[in-house]
Amino acid sequence: MSPRAVIFGCAGADLTADERAFFRDADPLGFILFARNVDTPERTHRLVDELRSSVARADAPVLIDQEGGRVARLRPPHWRKAPPARLLGDLYARDPELGLEATRLNARLLAADVASIGVDVDCLPVLDIGFPETHAAIGDRAYAARPEPVAALGRAAAEGLLAEGVMPVIKHMPGHGRATVDSHLSLPRVTASRAELERTDFLPFKLLADLPWAMTAHLLFDAIDPANAITVSARGVKEVIRGHIGFDGLLLSDDLSMQALGGSLAERAERCLAAGCDIALHCNGRMDEMAGIADRTGAMTEKAAARFAAGRSFLARHRNPAGKTGLADVAARLATMLGEWG
Repeated sequence: MSPRAVIFGCAGADLTADERAFFRDADPLGFILFARNVDTPERTHRLVDELRSSVARADAPVLIDQEGGRVARLRPPHWRKAPPARLLGDLYARDPELGLEATRLNARLLAADVASIGVDVDCLPVLDIGFPETHAAIGDRAYAARPEPVAALGRAAAEGLLAEGVMPVIKHMPGHGRATVDSHLSLPRVTASRAELERTDFLPFKLLADLPWAMTAHLLFDAIDPANAITVSARGVKEVIRGHIGFDGLLLSDDLSMQALGGSLAERAERCLAAGCDIALHCNGRMDEMAGIADRTGAMTEKAAARFAAGRSFLARHRNPAGKTGLADVAARLATMLGEWG
């Protein structure tokens, strides 16, 4: 039987006996780490191993948000300080070839850091456009203010992750850039026309629709579904994500414990899966919420399982067979490109 169609977090830097027992019974597809789970490299790697052993699947994916800049779960002194996406976008604006190379090299180093603790999925690249009105929750996480450089830099970042054997996740589909409020706290509403959205916000995702994993945005688009956020909108998933954008990979919800979505956590999970998401993502590690979600969700569908398997094959095909050699040289080259940053 397929694993449950959920990815869960855990509460701290060590797995408790209660969490181990719960995960054994709930059998989530995988797990996600946050800063609360990160301590020394050795302790964090042990946690990752324990999470996988709790579901008895050595290939259970473990995710992390390691973008660089403000969004980095792995930080000094144990891990490198990585630049925000906007700095790489600014370099691209001055010299496109150099910007792409720097983005690719930076992603290889990000991948090496997350792989060093056993993590195999990085929720990167961010393909949201940085409009003048874009809320600070995205801010300098956006590479640029136009779709074409965002797509080019996003592609370079994905290539860097894949080369080091780490799965990229394009986010936040179909575009979070027009949000003027923080979706961690409330539901953003976007009033732009469908035509304008297709010319701008949706374009980076359409250009990278061949990549195997994506994450939704908790945004409501009046031109698509004026009653439901994309994550829980069957129309939005079918017409925009699977239709116009053409994405046929594994679709994760954004974190269901964010406050953009109404209803209980269990209802949110049920609604996002019913709308067409393959996997419900719940990150905060609260046992009561995870138990409610597990009670209301079942195993991955056959189609979701096939998409997951296809992603594994994609990763194997695109991994650099040279492995993780040459990373000291990569770091030196990137430092030269970025100059005085950091």
